[in-house]
Amino acid sequence: MIAREVISETKKEKGGITYSLHQDINDPTILTMLEEWEDEDALNQHNKSEHVLKIVPELRKLRESTEINLYREIK
Repeated sequence: MIAREVISETKKEKGGITYSLHQDINDPTILTMLEEWEDEDALNQHNKSEHVLKIVPELRKLRESTEINLYREIK
């Protein structure tokens, strides 16, 4: 799976806390990538990385729809 490459490369990045792919229990065609970053700068660097720029567009071709949600922890 092409997603394994982006996961593997992303886990090497500085500032990444969690980066994992999850599959819906009731519908295996629904996949969700969960990410946690130290700060917004780390996320921005990740989004500019070579592997993201190369692989993510290919992943998007395989999806029926895309939804991106950004969250901040309430402390």
